[in-house]
Amino acid sequence: MAGAIIRLASLLSLNILLLACLPNRIWDAADSLLILTLGPLAIWRYGWWFLHLVRAGMYSRLVFPKLRRRAAELWSTGWRPCRLHFMMTTYKEKPEITRAVLESIFTECRRSGIPARIFVATGDASDERVIEKYCSDVQPLEAEIVIVRQNQPGKRAAMGLGLRAMSRYGVGSGDLSIFLDGDSILGEGVIERCAPLFALDSKLGAVTTDEAAQVNGPAWIQTWCDMRFAQRRIAMQSHSLSRKVLTLTGRLSIFLAPVVVEEEFIRTLEADHLDHWLWGRFRFMSGDDKSTWFSLLSSGYEMLYVPDARVLTIENIGPKPMERVQQNLLRWSGNMLRNGRRALALGPRRCGFFIWWCVLDQRLSIWTSLSGLAMALVLSLAYTWDVMVAYLVWVLLTRTLVSLVLFRYSRRVSWSYPFLLYGSQVLASAIKVYLLFRVSKQRWLNRGDQRQKVSAGRLLLFQNGMAAFLTALYTGAFLLLAALVTGAWRPF
Repeated sequence: MAGAIIRLASLLSLNILLLACLPNRIWDAADSLLILTLGPLAIWRYGWWFLHLVRAGMYSRLVFPKLRRRAAELWSTGWRPCRLHFMMTTYKEKPEITRAVLESIFTECRRSGIPARIFVATGDASDERVIEKYCSDVQPLEAEIVIVRQNQPGKRAAMGLGLRAMSRYGVGSGDLSIFLDGDSILGEGVIERCAPLFALDSKLGAVTTDEAAQVNGPAWIQTWCDMRFAQRRIAMQSHSLSRKVLTLTGRLSIFLAPVVVEEEFIRTLEADHLDHWLWGRFRFMSGDDKSTWFSLLSSGYEMLYVPDARVLTIENIGPKPMERVQQNLLRWSGNMLRNGRRALALGPRRCGFFIWWCVLDQRLSIWTSLSGLAMALVLSLAYTWDVMVAYLVWVLLTRTLVSLVLFRYSRRVSWSYPFLLYGSQVLASAIKVYLLFRVSKQRWLNRGDQRQKVSAGRLLLFQNGMAAFLTALYTGAFLLLAALVTGAWRPF
């Protein structure tokens, strides 16, 4: 606790020192213009963020506690789902992680006393040997294990085969299906805390849980993950106030079992694709959590975030941590861009106005996150670099204030939060700008370094050339608009 207080005091002192040291010329005409142009944008962005914070507080303090009490009362009366169907995917996972995941599943099955069947979709014989060895060492088993070897590459194919096997074994109307990755360890009481929620609401199609990460890699990536999950907790609770979320996280989500064995759901999951004017038709590699979300969203189901149920994910970073972070941002940003357009097409009536606007805001924030930097840059080039100094102090101050809230949600204090927060915002937005006209480009570094197959020859040359031209055109128009808004360039 003392260390956290020292770090917090040091961070606040740094902000005060920088503000005190700013020269008086910061208030000259150019810098005042920066403040005037950034002001409305800042009010909009931070007002929107504050709205999420208020909604998150309403969900966590008013709405969810009532749900929790009702769910706990129902569970205490002896209500249970008829059967649990686990859908687990694994690919060349470390044996100790696979054993920890299986142990967490069996512990939850033992705790809940619900009959369960575990479908493990594997991509390599080594995973199967670890599972078989574990089952032979641990007896009796609390659940039946069904191993499904995929005959096509990719996680989506594995999940599709697992769901078809689940369908063949039979699914009851009151059953639940738990989707989890091979590196996701269930927290204590996950089933007890999530399952009764389905009995309380017939429209509820799925829930997703809180998430934390254990990073085997550099400390700064652990801090970055903690910060991201703090942001996720705020956003998920805000969205759940509208009985929807923006993704059914692949690490751990629980579904109504009859829904996931429907042929339309399975086909969406295993063969989801996009028809693009430049890149033609291409299948999605990653983003299965977005496909499951879109399937339930388009079918009118409600979805919830359960803040007191947790899954721990094990992140093995590897020898190139920065490349891993970059590739993760590329994958996540691509998934968002590929699915956002069709979600918007459903309209606010189907999505709910607030969730529909959140999807729209995801696309707007690609540019708004870069607006301050762009305005500061053009003003610095036109007038003085003092503007950039003022902007960087503004960045540190605002990100520090945001970090004060994130500290509470991440349950830790780190002086690096403001810098990681701003760096990830700028990097993520730049990656999204790059992907706007390259949505077909996909790479999954931590699943065998899978890549999207592309055509060759003149067609590929034309596609890449057109994508580069449009990226340059949009970026140039964005910078020109920043110059016009700030008055750094006056054409008339």
